[in-house]
Amino acid sequence: MNKQRSLAEIHLAVLLFGLAGLFGKWVTLSPFIIVLGRVFFASITLALLIWLSKQSLRIPQGKNSVSLIFLGFILSVHWVAFFQSIQLSTVAVGLLSFSTYPVFTTFLEPFFFKERIIKVHILFSLFCFAGVFLIIPRFDLSNSTFVGVLWGILSGLIFAVLTILNRKLTLQFPSMLIAFYQDLFATLFLIPFFFVIQPSLNINNLFLLVILGVICTAGSHTLFIKGMKQIKAQTASMVHFLEPVYGIIFAFFFLREVPALRTILGGTIILVGQVFIILSIIKERKKDV
Repeated sequence: MNKQRSLAEIHLAVLLFGLAGLFGKWVTLSPFIIVLGRVFFASITLALLIWLSKQSLRIPQGKNSVSLIFLGFILSVHWVAFFQSIQLSTVAVGLLSFSTYPVFTTFLEPFFFKERIIKVHILFSLFCFAGVFLIIPRFDLSNSTFVGVLWGILSGLIFAVLTILNRKLTLQFPSMLIAFYQDLFATLFLIPFFFVIQPSLNINNLFLLVILGVICTAGSHTLFIKGMKQIKAQTASMVHFLEPVYGIIFAFFFLREVPALRTILGGTIILVGQVFIILSIIKERKKDV
């Protein structure tokens, strides 16, 4: 029963991750302000959750604190690129192009951890990028879908770096504490944009930013961490691939966005390629055990 509940928590977390993409369309603000609102309300919520669970909020000293500051900066850039992709194209295009991040992880992780590159991963990565090329109707910077894909791929690349750098920190500190400080430092990096852009905030946008930060960021992250206590990492990784699927379904019902046939075909190829990459990684790690 505990495992079923944990699996349900992970599915709910991933569903909320997918829902977050819609805020790029719902919130009529610059991606910089959307992300600022997201990390601001998320950091407050995570601080309260950590305090209520009687965990320490003490900042890790030395090299680790510098790493958290840098990761906060990376997180802010990742989410700005993500929402920029969605605003320029569609929720489907933004989520699918971002979901290429396992491809970048395949090539970057061996570099960071001095591990060997698995040749079959290169094949699956090329398979994923074939799906990306299929999504793009025209390779022209005047084409909004093409530019949206570029922003989505940049978001995926940065997320891959973020995931790899987080790998070391999660061995030393609780995931929720890491998430809190990354959101906090991302807030500090983005505050200057508030004064530069000087957004006109209304009640509707403010309410949406609270929901995005509290429920779709802090809440989803907490659920995912909680579910991981009973569920294997590889199972959680496979569930995480449903994020673009959930997002596209939400966009269909709430935004009336109907993906083009080429987007559906390209997205299917990307997701299948990712599944094969993850299965291959799991197989290789079992060999190393």
